[in-house]
Amino acid sequence: MFGYVRAVTSALPPEEAQRYEAVYCGLCRTLGSRYGKSAQLILNYDFVFLALLLARPEGEGSFPTCPCPVHPWRKKTCWLGSPALAEAADATVILTWWKLQDAIRDGDWRERGKSRAAALALRGHYRAAAAHRPAFDRTVRTCLEELHQLEEANVPSLDRPADTFARILQAAGADTGLAARTRAVEQILYHVGRWIYLADAWDDLDQDWQAGNYNPLLARYGAEASQAAASLRETMHVSLGLAKTAFALLDWGQWEPLLEHILSTGLPAVEEAVFTGQWKQRKRPFHHNPGPALPAGPYDKENSKL
Repeated sequence: MFGYVRAVTSALPPEEAQRYEAVYCGLCRTLGSRYGKSAQLILNYDFVFLALLLARPEGEGSFPTCPCPVHPWRKKTCWLGSPALAEAADATVILTWWKLQDAIRDGDWRERGKSRAAALALRGHYRAAAAHRPAFDRTVRTCLEELHQLEEANVPSLDRPADTFARILQAAGADTGLAARTRAVEQILYHVGRWIYLADAWDDLDQDWQAGNYNPLLARYGAEASQAAASLRETMHVSLGLAKTAFALLDWGQWEPLLEHILSTGLPAVEEAVFTGQWKQRKRPFHHNPGPALPAGPYDKENSKL
């Protein structure tokens, strides 16, 4: 939903970077084959992470060479044939649909207009995805309504809305057939979901202040919200630590190096960019052709005045 959960491919061994790219391209092709080419436009790195978590550790699927829909003259290696890709594609469509519904309800007139047009194009695909994963669809609907009520009440809590959002991501986990593995996947998704919500709250802090939108940091700290970076990062580190603890309980087979990298290197790198005010500028360097580090942004949120 937000694109925060990703690898830093420049820090990966070449073979792991290629494997990560193959999962990304495989999810893109799976979205296209299940929901049409327009659905490929909603591809998101967060769901690459989901596909990796849901993949069987003993290995499955194949790695054929496929044409790229964005660059048709290029051939790319794709990971295909895994049920994890179908489950991640279904979750992508469902979450995108409900994110659009949320924007239609709460966005400004421009955002509402764009979201209505996008939702109209996605409606048939959403119905198909919801038929594949009805329990997940119900959980997303219920939790987003709960989140809306918390926002309407301007609840001065970080934990309550973060917990509600985290339960959405937790529900994206599919039954693996093994109770211990299913619980571990759900725990990882829950704590990463909580981390995502808090990262996004900080990233949108100035924007929400100016627009008068709900933000749990503003509800709790008011005009002093920009001084809460240290405490916010501490609770994010706790969530990430709990996700890593759940991860350490299982064997992830061929996907273990990538998953460990995302949790131990990717998320901390994204967090640093968010808290130094550079994330919106630096989204691109976290995947293809990262290039040199960017200079400091025009402001540092830890020292900004709201």
